[in-house]
Amino acid sequence: MSETLTRHNLAEAVYAQVGLSRNESADLVDRVLEEVSARLIRGEVVKLSSFGTFAVRSKGGRIGRNPKTGEEVPISPRRVLVFRASHVLKAMINEGLAGDAVSTPNGGTK
Repeated sequence: MSETLTRHNLAEAVYAQVGLSRNESADLVDRVLEEVSARLIRGEVVKLSSFGTFAVRSKGGRIGRNPKTGEEVPISPRRVLVFRASHVLKAMINEGLAGDAVSTPNGGTK
């Protein structure tokens, strides 16, 4: 199973690669995440080159259905966060998967 990426992991990566102190690295990560959050709260689009685009979308109210009981339930209008990965990120992910393929005895991969 893979490890979850946390703020601490990001701060440690900044510390190791940039050379800021651990406290400065943690502050930098926090400031970046706060700025991204603030922009999204204001309804702005956040585009990170070679990574992807975050945006907030408004969804209208509708009637949903409880799958267990079949009872109709009103779903309120809301704003949702959407992410669209860049082509660069998609390509890197797919290249990583191709490199992880395991050979089987009959010559195929799994």
